[in-house]
Amino acid sequence: MSNKERILSPAGNIRGGTYLPHNKNTSKCESVVIPAPERVIIPLRQHIGAACEPTVQKGDTVYVGTKIGDIDRLVSAPIHSSVSGTVEKIEAIPMPDGSVCDAVFILSDGNMTPDPSIKPPTIKTKDDLITAARECGLVGLGGAGFPTHVKFRIKDDVHLDTLIVNGAECEPYITADERCCLENFNDVLEGVYLIKEILGIDKVVIAIENNKEEAIQKLYSIASDARDEDDTVKVMRLKAKYPQGAEKVIIYSTVKRKVPLGKLPSDVGCIVMNVSSVAALYKYITTGMPLVSRRLTVDGTAINEPKNLIVPIGTTLKEVLSYCKMGENEPTRIIMGGPMMGTSVPNTDYVITKTNNAVLAFYESTLPETTPCIRCGRCAAACPMKLNPASIEQALNAGATEKYKKLYADYCMECGSCAVGCPARRPLVQVMRTAKKEIRRING
Repeated sequence: MSNKERILSPAGNIRGGTYLPHNKNTSKCESVVIPAPERVIIPLRQHIGAACEPTVQKGDTVYVGTKIGDIDRLVSAPIHSSVSGTVEKIEAIPMPDGSVCDAVFILSDGNMTPDPSIKPPTIKTKDDLITAARECGLVGLGGAGFPTHVKFRIKDDVHLDTLIVNGAECEPYITADERCCLENFNDVLEGVYLIKEILGIDKVVIAIENNKEEAIQKLYSIASDARDEDDTVKVMRLKAKYPQGAEKVIIYSTVKRKVPLGKLPSDVGCIVMNVSSVAALYKYITTGMPLVSRRLTVDGTAINEPKNLIVPIGTTLKEVLSYCKMGENEPTRIIMGGPMMGTSVPNTDYVITKTNNAVLAFYESTLPETTPCIRCGRCAAACPMKLNPASIEQALNAGATEKYKKLYADYCMECGSCAVGCPARRPLVQVMRTAKKEIRRING
């Protein structure tokens, strides 16, 4: 390894956070394509922003990649069929966040026939890239679900100097991004150089935690590529500390810049893309097939055969868990996502969406007893955003909205580090979510 191509150390050290058991049990498990289910149920809201409206109706024939939902709104992304078959109905379903949205029910014909109209796009300009990202239906695959085409719509007077490719994958259990680095390496490689060139970005930092050495060495090949004549593409080995992969945290770790409240990464010259998002975009550019499946990790004490799966979007959790030989007894806790920022759901009727990177099932679900706050300050010490969750909880309970607004409750990213460190086991994440909702309600 030459000095020129050395792997970088972090530019900034994460403040607060917590060390968690990694439990990366599936890091060596090559992804398996799950058989097409008999039916998929595809929600028309799978991203931050406006829900799509259906572009199909009952009885329509659809193929893999057929657009089934769209809306003429900036912050949105179209939805596509993940199987070939017939539209059974369009009906509202519950979502993991407690809301309800329309979904397209499709009966699969079992053939997985691609839409005959699909063809690779031509990418020569920034507008071409924006259009491709939208038509792909691409959203942030790290969990947030922000439409990628909106990230690319940078004002002419704003210069992006750094592309941060986020491969941190800091949550326990999840290895989907790690497997993407190993299995879809070429898509990541080509995607990085294409985005850099089209957007005119000065440098690229591919950031990954130090508990993924095989992936680190694979990604090092991207920085060593002959196209990087000016040595502007680097791999950075981050400390394996939660929540290293959070957007604001990884920006500070890689370029030591702070994103102010209410601002975007582009306001500090950065664009952050999950490594799986980079790979998915390049796959669309080369094949024309939009985002219709998700790589996800399936693990937990209720799972007999933990795996990484490639799953058609709209597949039920029941089918996913059954494929991984879920135990005879129903799990007592099911989480869509990681154990820290994922969402618990009450049953296996919920479906895989674009933003799911894991499904975890456990038999243990005993919640610790909550006791009064002892004002120890551990929650504040653990917060990467330098907030004081205990004071915000006190203000929330007192109905003092202006006080918790001044305490920057809406700057919380809901990582849960405060709750992990709290000896009283206070429900601090729920507190912060409630405070943020109240601030949004008051602000209109």
